Amino acid sequence: MKNKSILFLCTGNACRSQMAEGFARAMFPKEWKIYSAGTIAAGLFPQTVEAMREAGIDISGQYSKTIDSVPVGEIDYVITLCGDARESCPIFPKKVEKEHWPIKDPARDIDKPNELESFRNVRDDIKARVEGLAKRLKG
Repeated sequence: MKNKSILFLCTGNACRSQMAEGFARAMFPKEWKIYSAGTIAAGLFPQTVEAMREAGIDISGQYSKTIDSVPVGEIDYVITLCGDARESCPIFPKKVEKEHWPIKDPARDIDKPNELESFRNVRDDIKARVEGLAKRLKG
């Protein structure tokens, strides 16, 4: 079986897609290629790194990038994590499986008292979705 690849796509590649990449790297076999990208590169939120650290996953080495840095011709699965990414999802040169996960943007709560709790809630939602994806795709 050929190696498979997944792209998690969001607007800024600052939180949701980064979390999904981190969980997928931990849950999928090492042969799978896991990517995340944004329609823009907004930088990695420190709250994203902190929430993932609390879950035992270090994503501090990940960085925000755009889809231009992803080998789109090699992608098998595209998961969009926000409406903007879904609407502006590029055309891929081969048939890819697409899935949309409408997940709240925790960045809307930055500088509010519940800031980190919003990131934790999104993290837990994404973890459950990636677990389900891993079960389906790994057979």
